[in-house]
Amino acid sequence: MELYFLRHGPAGSRGRWTGPDDERPLTDAGKALIEREAAAFVSLGLSPDVIVTSPLVRSYQTAKIVARKLGLLDRFVTDERLAPGFGLRELRGILQDHPDAVAVMLVGHEPDFSLTVGDLIGGGTVVFRKGGLGRVDAGDATLGDAELAWLLPPSVLTK
Repeated sequence: MELYFLRHGPAGSRGRWTGPDDERPLTDAGKALIEREAAAFVSLGLSPDVIVTSPLVRSYQTAKIVARKLGLLDRFVTDERLAPGFGLRELRGILQDHPDAVAVMLVGHEPDFSLTVGDLIGGGTVVFRKGGLGRVDAGDATLGDAELAWLLPPSVLTK
């Protein structure tokens, strides 16, 4: 099973945002970055069986841009379990909801992704930059024998 972890793109500053944090959107530059990354995903041949996103606006916007570019809007779902606080338990639940999926793209937040990937691979420090994409290969949906295949920062994805 291939698990793709995509951290949302750059969003507006928390200090300048006056609304609820859940509603803080991507900046124009953040949208442009994710558009460029999504084009790279097409070039890389990424075609997950499902794209699952956090309900927070910045993640939802990121996932929708990617789903549209990959032609996967029909395989794009929002899941509350990807909101801040996401971890292995939530990941297992999401995977149980998509039992036929062999490749799953998750769009969410830090530090949850770094901590979860660290747990999946048996320890270690992993850091997802805004817009960073990592792939973890797991033997199956039980998440046994997981290993980090790669972790790409936005600067590599957009070259």
